[in-house]
Amino acid sequence: MITAHPSLLRELVERCETLRRRLAADNSAQTARQLEDATYTLCVATGTRQLDTALLVARRQLAEAMRREPPLRH
Repeated sequence: MITAHPSLLRELVERCETLRRRLAADNSAQTARQLEDATYTLCVATGTRQLDTALLVARRQLAEAMRREPPLRH
């Protein structure tokens, strides 16, 4: 299965979460549209159709990527 790069997933997760909070606070059409766009992109990147599912899958993929990364050495 092809997965998005962890940095892209991290950015999309953070963007969706930020926009959800902003939408709850201001309920503006512009914020709603931005969240729709970010949700669509995250869903495409994770092969899902709903934001909550996309966030769950993205977090799992990020956790798996962290397990695969070798620790940094000084």
